[in-house]
Amino acid sequence: MPGAKSVTVIGGGLAGISAACALADAGCRVQLLERRPYLGGRASSYEHPGTGEVIDNCQHVLIGCCTALIDLYRRLDATDSIRWYDRFTFLAPGTKPTVIAPGSLPAPFHSSLSFLRAPAFSIADKLAIASGLSMFLRGLPPDTPEDFAHWLRRHGQTRRAIDRFWKPVLVSALNEDLDRISVHYAAKVFRESFLLSPQAGRMGIPAVPLSQLYGRAIDYLRARNSEVCLRTSITGIAPTGSGWLVSSSDRSFTSDAVILALSFEAMAALLPAMPHNAASEELAAHLAQFEHSPITGIHLWFDREITTLDHAVLLDTTIQWMFNKSRLQPAHRGSEASYLELVVSASKSLVSVSRQQIVDLAMRELTWFFPAVASASLLKSAVVKEVRATYSIRPELDRIRPSPASPWPGIFLAGDWTATGWPATMEGAARSGYDAAEALSRSLGDPRHFTIPELPPTGLMRLFSAS
Repeated sequence: MPGAKSVTVIGGGLAGISAACALADAGCRVQLLERRPYLGGRASSYEHPGTGEVIDNCQHVLIGCCTALIDLYRRLDATDSIRWYDRFTFLAPGTKPTVIAPGSLPAPFHSSLSFLRAPAFSIADKLAIASGLSMFLRGLPPDTPEDFAHWLRRHGQTRRAIDRFWKPVLVSALNEDLDRISVHYAAKVFRESFLLSPQAGRMGIPAVPLSQLYGRAIDYLRARNSEVCLRTSITGIAPTGSGWLVSSSDRSFTSDAVILALSFEAMAALLPAMPHNAASEELAAHLAQFEHSPITGIHLWFDREITTLDHAVLLDTTIQWMFNKSRLQPAHRGSEASYLELVVSASKSLVSVSRQQIVDLAMRELTWFFPAVASASLLKSAVVKEVRATYSIRPELDRIRPSPASPWPGIFLAGDWTATGWPATMEGAARSGYDAAEALSRSLGDPRHFTIPELPPTGLMRLFSAS
């Protein structure tokens, strides 16, 4: 990259990893700084002190249209660590399983045959859902003040269609309640997951602990003349004659450019240590308008196999997803014991609930779907509450999401909360890192492109998208 001597990337989450790897590939000398002892940020794993087991802080999944994240896995030679699924099982108490899977019809009708057979929905439900999805065939609605709960009522969705289709899909994808979700981003989830193409709607699940997956970036960067500094907390950033001086508690880093790949709350906390100007005041005001939404992960270890399903959506319950880690991760296979992770997204109601009460709730609800739970012994359990799991993608939030340009020359912003065109997802984080790397390269007069194109539509969706 002409004129690029060094870049300091602050933040070792997916945004920082993506930016650092892209710039290192382009010939920059990168210094990636992370305050934790591992990379991955909110997508990480650790040894749980109460169980002695390595667990993910929360189950993370991607879908086939996450092109920037998939490109990052390609860079890290980690594509073999993702298991892909195109069949989704919905379980409702007292009803046969509903399996949604692509068939022989072209997009957007590729899953319609399995949907028509779905026992979880009545004919009225199916007609309402089909009518609602048809609204997204030609594109995404604008980001208006309307929330998605209001949109569903306005478009005549049945109660069961909302509770068993729109809500479980959307709350899991965007980690927020329907009355706090932008219609624009709700439409993006459904258009890309159910309409765009069979490939776009596939679900990918990491087959290794998250810190192991993203830890590959350390060797990747070091092999490209770059440095990774863990346990490094930033205390200040100041301009120098030709660039920036980044200070930590025990070391200083100089570079020609800086990428701040931080969460919105960490960015807000850093602002007082940054040079002050009118643009930084505006950024501070915008950051103050972001809000968090929590996720709760419930980890259960049983003495026997509970289910042969790899994963399932659980309907009409507090628990929304079941992930069978004994089948998903090779490290847990080959044992008679069973390890399940259960996920409750937008779990505001559980934040103040005790660990034991949450485990009791999970055990009670699991018996509605898996009879083996009643005769199994629970060997150990863990509950992880990620109170700051994601930001809320509220209506019209895009008007305050910043571009990669920052209030300071030579400094660029990355993070899933920036203006990526995506909500609070791993894809949004990876895309933001590439966007920041591209903005930095343009500032140096380099026409290099890092941003990854989104997945194109297939089948008849090509006609709808072109019209």
